[in-house]
Parts: sequence; C-alpha cells; structure tokens
Amino acid sequence: MPVITNIDDLKQIFRRRVPKMFYDYAESGSWTEQTFRENVSDFQDIRLRQRVAVDMTGRSTASQMIGEDVAMPVALAPVGFTGMQCADGEIKAARAAEKFGVPYTLSTMSICSIEDVAAHTTKPFWFQLYTMKDTGFVSSLIQRAKDAKCSALVITLDLQILGQRHKDLKNGLSAPPKPTLANMIDLATKWQWGLGMLGTKRRTFGNIVGHASGVKDTSSLSEWTANGFDHTLDWDKIAKIKDEWGGKVILKGILDPEDAKAALSVGADAIVVSNHGGRQLDGALSSIRALPAIMDAVGDQIEVHMDGGIRSGQDVLKAIALGAKGTYIGRSYVYGLGAQGEAGVTKALEVIYKEMDTTMALCGHRKIPEIGRQTILLPEKFGYEYS
Repeated sequence: MPVITNIDDLKQIFRRRVPKMFYDYAESGSWTEQTFRENVSDFQDIRLRQRVAVDMTGRSTASQMIGEDVAMPVALAPVGFTGMQCADGEIKAARAAEKFGVPYTLSTMSICSIEDVAAHTTKPFWFQLYTMKDTGFVSSLIQRAKDAKCSALVITLDLQILGQRHKDLKNGLSAPPKPTLANMIDLATKWQWGLGMLGTKRRTFGNIVGHASGVKDTSSLSEWTANGFDHTLDWDKIAKIKDEWGGKVILKGILDPEDAKAALSVGADAIVVSNHGGRQLDGALSSIRALPAIMDAVGDQIEVHMDGGIRSGQDVLKAIALGAKGTYIGRSYVYGLGAQGEAGVTKALEVIYKEMDTTMALCGHRKIPEIGRQTILLPEKFGYEYS
C-alpha cells in the first residue's frame, strides 16, 4: 500500500483507478479553467504567522456549523456523479463523514438516492437542492429529504444555466458510460472500478430516474437535465422554498457582497461563499478572495461558510482566519473515494485534520475560536474591489 501523506497522493491514485471521463469531470472547470485553478493557487498568497512559547496542550479542532457539533469546521460538499467515482460512492462518503464527525451533503445529481443514503447511515445528513422548472418534482425532493430526516437543505443558487465544461462535452459524460470504443478501451484498464460497478445496482441518478415525470432511463434523463433548471429563480422563489422546507437552510453560490446582503432577506441560517468549484462563471474571483468582502458586508449578521479550492488543513485554517465558520471539501474527498473507497474518504479527512491541528499549534492557537485575522498575513488588495 502506498504511503499517503497529503491530498495530492490520493489524487494520483484516483487518476489511475477511475475512468477518464469521471476523473475529468472532477478535475475540470468551465472554459479556460482560470477560476478553477485560482481557487487553489490563491490560498498560496496568504501567509501564516508563526507564534512560539505558547502552551499547546489540550488542543481541539471541534466547532459548530449551523448549530451542529463538528469534529472540525469541514463539511463534505455536494458532488454530482459521486457514485460513478466509486460504486455506491455517496453511501461510502456519508458513512466516512458520519464516523469522523463532520456533515455530509448529498447532491441532487447523486447516483445513490436520498433513501439509499438514509438507509445506510444513522445520523442526519444535509441535502443539496437544485431548483428545477418542474416544481412538483422539487416539492417531492423536499418531502423525500424531510422523510429521510435531513437536518439542512442546501440550495444551490449558481446553476440556473450550466457553464460549459469542455472536457465533459468531449468525453460524452454520462452515467453509466456509453459503450463507445474509446470508453471501452479506457474501462478495460480500470478493472477494479469495473468490478465495483458490477456489484451494485446503482449506476444512474437515483434521485431523478423513476421520480421525475417522464424520466425512466438515461436517454430521457439527458434531455431533462439539459432543459430542466429554473432560469426564473429569484429571491422570492428562494424564500418560498425555505418556507416549504421549514428547517435549516444554507444558500450556496454567493460570490458578491451585494448578493450576500440580499441573502439576509430570506432568513437563511448560513451562506456559502462559492463559485461552484470554478465550474460556472470562469473569470470570477476565487472563493478565498471573495470571502473577506463578504465577511465585511454580512459576517456579523449570518453564518458564513466557504467552499472552493481547499486541498489541505492549512487552507481550512486560512478560511477560518478570514471569518468563515465552516468550510467544504469536494474534490479532496472525491480523490480519496476514487482511490480507496470509504477508507480513502476517511484518509482525506485525517490528512486535513492533522494538517489543521499542526498548523493551529504552530500559529499559537489551541481552539478554533482563537483563530482570526491576526493569525494570517494578507497581501495588499487581496479580495473584492469595485472599480
């Protein structure tokens, strides 16, 4: 077994074991992928302040996100196609998150259904909702999430129109993969992945096929997803969805201070500073650069989380130092899932925990609430500036 010391180690194994179209799905952004790259690289512009001669015993990374106790301020982000990175991937990721003590967020576009994940876990998870034109289907999703005892609804705001991702189009991304010559050649080298898929019945979108009107197989699903997102989504509709849900709501996809202010009006429990992993508006600010201005605008009025580009525990600490109460990892845990299944997700969480704990100590802190802007050194003009 290879020695895993960082997230990139898991990524290299993931790349070898998972079919190309699903690796590319995870490891890509829209258009030129500038925002996708800068989500990661912009963390490097933030420096940490080393502090010494401080008692480092009794450290703890424990915190809370939307009132829920967490082992560290990290949640597993909603990721579509997770069950194509590894057989029953959503179930395995949810189990790993539950055992570690961090939230798991199930995507609308998951392979395992809400009911599948609920049947294989013992604690509530979060459900991410895309707003669709079919309001009846949206209402049924909300009710199914209620029935599964999901403890929060994460409403994604930045996918009314799908950003173009060149790799997905060129690879003919689908679940399951279409039996083209290129795909069959690739799959022949991914035998471990293939054996896993042969052993499961979950190979298409479990929340949609058989639930959405007129969608009985993947041929009708592709047309439905291409035309199904609600282009008319506005703050009034978001407020109505919140009322229909009746529980805790997190609004994901906030990148501008003005939108953060608008989010306050619907009474959400938290917002997530996110650019959809660089997969929507290419050329937008990285999430970490957008965070300071959003904190300045609304940080004392609503809980702010941050998603995008986190590949280490140091990245988590930097986001917390800028004011975020929680962070999300997507690709970092997907690398682990594709590399080693449930154990790989656990390994990714362990890596991030160890890096965060060690860095917190070397910065002179023992508890999460001690971390703040005094923990880091920011370059001038880091963040959002109006022209």
